[in-house]
Amino acid sequence: MIGYAVGLGNIWRFPYLCYRNGGGAFLIPYVLSLCFFGIPAFYMEEGFGQFRQTGGLSAWHIIPVFKGCGYMAATIACMMNIYYIVIIAWIIIYLIFSFSPTLPWSICYGWWNDIYCYDSKTMNTTNNATEFITGEYNNVTIPMSDAETPAEQYWNNFVLQISDGIHAWDGIVWYLALSLLAAWGLVYLCIWKGVKTTGKIVWFTTTFPYVVLTILLIRAVTLPGASEGIYYYLVPDLSRLSDAQVWVDAASQIFFSLGIGFSGLISLGSYNKYNNNVLIDTLIVCLVNCCTSLYAGFMIFGCLGYMAWDQGKEVDEVVDSGPGLTFIAVPTAIAEMPAAQFWAICFFIMLLMLGLDSQFCVVEGFYTCIADEYPKIFRKHRTLYLAILCGIYYLMALPCVTRGGMYIFNLMDNWGASGYVLLWCTMWECIAICFGWGYKKYLDALEDMLGYRPNIAWPILWAIVLPLGLIIIQLFSFVTYTGAFYEDYRYPIWGECLGWLMSAFSMHWVLSYFIFAFIITPAALRSVGQ
Repeated sequence: MIGYAVGLGNIWRFPYLCYRNGGGAFLIPYVLSLCFFGIPAFYMEEGFGQFRQTGGLSAWHIIPVFKGCGYMAATIACMMNIYYIVIIAWIIIYLIFSFSPTLPWSICYGWWNDIYCYDSKTMNTTNNATEFITGEYNNVTIPMSDAETPAEQYWNNFVLQISDGIHAWDGIVWYLALSLLAAWGLVYLCIWKGVKTTGKIVWFTTTFPYVVLTILLIRAVTLPGASEGIYYYLVPDLSRLSDAQVWVDAASQIFFSLGIGFSGLISLGSYNKYNNNVLIDTLIVCLVNCCTSLYAGFMIFGCLGYMAWDQGKEVDEVVDSGPGLTFIAVPTAIAEMPAAQFWAICFFIMLLMLGLDSQFCVVEGFYTCIADEYPKIFRKHRTLYLAILCGIYYLMALPCVTRGGMYIFNLMDNWGASGYVLLWCTMWECIAICFGWGYKKYLDALEDMLGYRPNIAWPILWAIVLPLGLIIIQLFSFVTYTGAFYEDYRYPIWGECLGWLMSAFSMHWVLSYFIFAFIITPAALRSVGQ
């Protein structure tokens, strides 16, 4: 479960959400969301799966009219499986080119570079170096505010080959498509034998990253300007707390990184022994997960502080706060290290391990949902159907590796499998368990498993604090909604509608299935709480 929870969300997603939401200002709602939303929801989901001893769909048979919660979580998991692995494809590209004699994100003379590439080590500057740059690779004088680092240009122009907008797909980036295929091959090899083999693999994929993370952290905090980045990370701008998006991002990041609302926790909980102490699991996994995010934040913001010092900018002006922040900040710092290739290889292997264990746990959880629902088909031919599932996912992810793929990826990340969707899903799970089944019955189930009755604070959190808190955050966010963006790019109306359709694709299940159950089987209403 630590492998499922601790992943790229800690080192890739947490830093860029923190960066775009004011650094230290993001940490306040983040910690509050952990205490009042994350830990209670994690406890509720894992305990429910452990009691039912079945996957994320079949578990809801005990509350028939709320089975839509299972379909909703499975749909979210499906959406995440499509786009999350694209990050692993990016990582594989970086890992391959880490073996180059010169790291390609440290130069300004590649075919992907343009006149705005600024490398402080090789550039000749004008007399007013803080405002203008010129040098042997661009041969013109341009404002420093328009300059881009080699790492930024490598990310945008080589890895992504990003276009001007979601309307300009302009074909598949062939090496990303091959990298994506390799990523799915790795995932398949990790899970085809079943959850026991997966559990053994995770021992390595979970522990190795901490060694590399610690080494890179030591290097990051010793770079010039690192203290300014860490100051931005820790000291909050309290005025940002009035922005509803900060609270939505904090709550959704907690759910995203802990794996709440994806059906994975229910499925993994079903593999526990019936008398396993689920509360201890919850506290350990939640604390390890969030401490990992905070720990990684020091490394990322130390690198951002160095970049700000190098470019003569403020920390919040160094890079656009998009999903690529980690792929820009850390490689920049690595390029300054002795034996840079070796540390680049270690860093991207670390990211690969973190990405893989989260990815194959979500795929395993999704497959468990299907296999428990249709055991005669999917358990008997597990190897074959897993291969088919991975192949379908690969084809569905191809739009994310086109030149306009980042815009699709960003929609799926913000509208398809996080943000409003996870808040909505968790809210309905609380309502279904506490009011559909009955919180007293759930407490009886936990008492039967644990040998003692949980404190009264837990049902208060599940039945009142969680659903009300999530409703307030969502309503506040809708009122202050300003549109869909990727960095400075605003999506056209049709692109924004596509994002909301992605959300609706998951969010409709609870109400749709409730109406379906009522129309088709009116007696189902009498089975609520049985």
